[in-house]
Amino acid sequence: MSTVTKAGLEDIVVSTSDICFIDGREGRLVYRGFDVDDLVAHSSFEEVAYLLWYGGLPSRKELEAHVKALSATANRKLPPKLVTMLRALPRKTTPMEVLRTGVSALSAFDPDAADNAREATLRKAMRLTAQMPTLVAAWERIRRGKAPIAPNPRLGLAANFLSMMTGKKPTELAARTFDIALILHADHEFNASTFAARVTAATLSDLHSAITSAIGALKGPLHGGANEQVMLMVEQVKDPAKADAWIRKALADKARVMGFGHRVYRVEDPRAKHLRRLATELGRQVGDDRAVQILDTVARVVQEQKQIYPNVDLFSGAAYASMGIATDQFTPIFAMSRVAGWAAHVLEQHGNNRLIRPRADYTGPTRAQYVPVDRR
Repeated sequence: MSTVTKAGLEDIVVSTSDICFIDGREGRLVYRGFDVDDLVAHSSFEEVAYLLWYGGLPSRKELEAHVKALSATANRKLPPKLVTMLRALPRKTTPMEVLRTGVSALSAFDPDAADNAREATLRKAMRLTAQMPTLVAAWERIRRGKAPIAPNPRLGLAANFLSMMTGKKPTELAARTFDIALILHADHEFNASTFAARVTAATLSDLHSAITSAIGALKGPLHGGANEQVMLMVEQVKDPAKADAWIRKALADKARVMGFGHRVYRVEDPRAKHLRRLATELGRQVGDDRAVQILDTVARVVQEQKQIYPNVDLFSGAAYASMGIATDQFTPIFAMSRVAGWAAHVLEQHGNNRLIRPRADYTGPTRAQYVPVDRR
């Protein structure tokens, strides 16, 4: 078979989409035509989810109805039997394993589970987007021997999650920072997890199956776990005064430094600047900005020596840590946001579907001679 192959499908265009556009040379991220900088300044995660699912910004009436649906206790709460299942899991189960298993299990309780019609999939997307924060927060409480906190329908998705996770009302800065983080992570074109969701959807499987596939792909450290690795680096450095020497030695030793570079962006990831600013403000609010100081130094040295820019993962973990969120919950938080984009891609795939079935450039033998086992 004669064909052109590229490892990792790098720069291979596999389909058309009108959901998300990345300009890697100018450093722009665009959802349905809207620059993410404008969405960060003026929008909310709930409104961005609407934009991704319906293709345009809502009217005030539409937005109010949309927010009400995402906030409704009936949509946010977990089925009691699912909570019982969570309590039965070993406490060492990682949050991503719980999320993957929990999302799959939620399909058993969804009234639209087997219906792939657009309206049914939109209802499922609404419920999953509302339920996943409850699931993530519930496991955090259960694994620490505490009772889950019921969702509060009077709070937006970001503030409600932080309240369920920590048991405390978040500050206005923390709630807005988390909301912006959700906006920034909501979609990113055909990344590994989104492509996994579309491959599953292309078989005409259901939304829960597609999202479970996406979560499985996101679980890998080369995709969703980078910000966890960044914070492990921060923990190793500890002292901002030692950061310069530490990163220079790491680069000299050719160690892998997470939080830098991107296969698409040739300049700084546009999401990084927002998270750097917000992580700095949050660190100062809680009286501990050592992580940001360390990361600022690391970013300066890496850019000087390697001309590689920060990506979304470098500062997001520092922001979450300032909110009191455990490091191994960073990737589930990524999924809580990206479910909005995954659902949009499932809707798009189902709307104009063709089974995704690529070919391989075979490099093995083609005419091997079979030898019976007693003559080998």
